[in-house]
Amino acid sequence: MAMPANIRNRLIVIAGLVLLSVGPPPINMLGLGLWPQEVTLRTRGADGRMRDTTVQRVPIKLGLDLQGGIHLALEVDQSRGPVADPGGALERALRVIRTRIDEFGVAEPLVQRVGTGRIVVELPGLRDPARAKQIVQRSAFLEFRITDMQNAFSAVLPQIDAALRRAGVRATGAAAGVSAVEQLLGGDTTRRADTAAVDSLAAGGAFSSLLFQGSLPGEFLVPEEDFPRADSLVHLPEVQRLVPRGLELMWSAGPMSQGARSYYGLYAVDRRPIITGDYLADAQAQIDPTYNQAVANFQLTRAGGRIFSRATGQHVNDFMAIVLDGRVQGRPPIIKSQIGQRGQIELGNASLQDAQDLALTLRAGALPAPLTIVEERTVGPSLGKDSIDKSKRAAIVGCLVIVVMVVVYYRFAGLLAVAALGFYVLFTLGGLALLDATLTLPGLAGFLLSVGMAVDANVLVFERIREELAQNKTVPAAVDGGFQHAMPAIVDSNLTTVLTALFLFQFGTGPVKGFAITLIIGILASFLSAVFLTRTFFLIWIQRRPTLKEFPI
Repeated sequence: MAMPANIRNRLIVIAGLVLLSVGPPPINMLGLGLWPQEVTLRTRGADGRMRDTTVQRVPIKLGLDLQGGIHLALEVDQSRGPVADPGGALERALRVIRTRIDEFGVAEPLVQRVGTGRIVVELPGLRDPARAKQIVQRSAFLEFRITDMQNAFSAVLPQIDAALRRAGVRATGAAAGVSAVEQLLGGDTTRRADTAAVDSLAAGGAFSSLLFQGSLPGEFLVPEEDFPRADSLVHLPEVQRLVPRGLELMWSAGPMSQGARSYYGLYAVDRRPIITGDYLADAQAQIDPTYNQAVANFQLTRAGGRIFSRATGQHVNDFMAIVLDGRVQGRPPIIKSQIGQRGQIELGNASLQDAQDLALTLRAGALPAPLTIVEERTVGPSLGKDSIDKSKRAAIVGCLVIVVMVVVYYRFAGLLAVAALGFYVLFTLGGLALLDATLTLPGLAGFLLSVGMAVDANVLVFERIREELAQNKTVPAAVDGGFQHAMPAIVDSNLTTVLTALFLFQFGTGPVKGFAITLIIGILASFLSAVFLTRTFFLIWIQRRPTLKEFPI
């Protein structure tokens, strides 16, 4: 018996939808379907360099709650002063963070702007949240500044002490006294030529008693235990007003060892940098074999190289501080000769990974404004695995209950509905893959909810078919009448649910959006399976049995 044209056309449409959902080659080359695709990931090797690795992956991403990771919400930090054009700063920060995360090598990251003043970063599968937060938040503003070669700041220390005494600030701290000077010199009884200058600074001034003159121009050392007090004094208006014009005070990035004690470096440097990181072209980390320490080698652009070469040529034999985010990196090196496009940042006791992270942030560029974390969620991989296992059990049990109830109550018609539900699952997952959606726990809830709605539509159709058969109509007429009369109720229920899901998608965030998008795709697939697929199965069954008098429903 020849197949009617309407059934053949329906089967062609179903076959096309199945192919799009499964997406075998060459369809998956278009980014469609569930067929595993070869994905190129950027991973970091043991030498710190990024490499491309090809893996096979089903194109449905799992959210943080299913595979673990970190969720960060960031806003422009205006506590340090107002930021001009915060909207534009946020947009530029978004581009910088995206570049950093891509360099970081996280698979399937999410970096997007939410609302008018927030950036959301989601890094699934991440194992080191603290490192990720540092990379995301780090300003990475690089500057090169000449130190106070004329010792102008040292000359105004007596005036600063006098101003602090008038303000009621007394001298205190472990740095005062000759014993501290001797410790600074490593206990050497042979007094060096600069000891007199050191003693003069430790003579009891409220500020100078905390400082030791370093061996470099513009360098002062503060014992680590006195750093909090010295830092608070540096920011007082009485001190800032007396800092010589054209100079600025900056702390070292961390403590350093001198003799038997640890000190923070305080550097008086030129307020105007000779060049900034805006001219940076590349940065790579490595271990310097000469001193066995981590370094970040940088390369400037051609224009930056010309500026740097000219500036360093004018400052031969001067000391140049390398400043990152307002902190001096290591001790300022001396400019022995003119420097071109290439240079090196020494990181002292830092690890190679710290150097790699620094090089990464330098390559990505500086943030236009500081960012603060306003929301943070961390999900461990064990919790994600537990969520997946429980979700699988819930989905299997729920679907089995639905299948058993439908088959027992509606018999053969129930079997046709179950077959249509199989296609519904395929179409829903294919739709998620098509939209590059991320599957989360709320998304799984939306998926199961739409399964129930698909069965509900079948129930409406089957009950109307029973009513038509009770009026002694033929089986084909009863099936047509059942679908026709049930259609308005099915459309109304699905449409109202889709509208609600659209509102959730528009105004919700994070998991709420995941629930909404999965629910919308599931409803569309359930409508297709309940109305189109189930009816196709009915038509095939009736066409193969033209003399059918009763329908097993």
